[in-house]
Amino acid sequence: MVKRSILVVEDEEDIRELVSYTLLKEGYQVASVASGEEAISVAQVKPPDLIVLDLMLPGVDGLTVCQRLRADPQTAHMAIVMLTARGEEADIVSGLNMGADDYITKPFSRNVLLARIRAVLRNKGLRQRATGESENADGLLHIHNIVIHPGRHAVTVDGEPVELSATEFRLLHFLARKPGWVYSREQILDAVHGDNYAVTARAVDVQIVGLRRRLGAAGKHIETVRGVGYRLKG
Repeated sequence: MVKRSILVVEDEEDIRELVSYTLLKEGYQVASVASGEEAISVAQVKPPDLIVLDLMLPGVDGLTVCQRLRADPQTAHMAIVMLTARGEEADIVSGLNMGADDYITKPFSRNVLLARIRAVLRNKGLRQRATGESENADGLLHIHNIVIHPGRHAVTVDGEPVELSATEFRLLHFLARKPGWVYSREQILDAVHGDNYAVTARAVDVQIVGLRRRLGAAGKHIETVRGVGYRLKG
């Protein structure tokens, strides 16, 4: 059975070590970092199944980390559990609105922490099956005759490698995470380029044309939904 991987992001060393030890004892693969910048870097290189993310971090805070990870197709699928001493309703709502799957306030018990993590991971698995997310245990995405390897930024069609630009890869990876789902141009632009990218939503049309051309015959699986946007046919 493949062990679930968890990244613990906590600047207080004693809490970071306690959470990491608790998770290791439960059989999870655990990595830990002390800052938001480290969290983003580690998650992008090797995305974990779940992040335990402290809200009050030095530099880049937990809400910003959550927002950036959700906007990146490489890390958007990860489960995120916020861990913080701030239990006010406004903080909880902010965390959930940014994309957190659950929210645990300090102090917390070992049993509550483990139960919440198990529940989030279980729900993540149910969502993947319900929405058609096609990632396997190795992180590969298989859609029709297309195979996407996120860690290597590699794509093959019928076993043959396909050269894609970084933007084209992010675009394909984003669509492939949920085959059949329709995304607007604005959603694609935000996920692929981020909030600060100075292009119009219509630029997505050009990028879709280029991606279809690169994929050859497999490009037909990227469908235009008139008046809405695009989807990768499931």
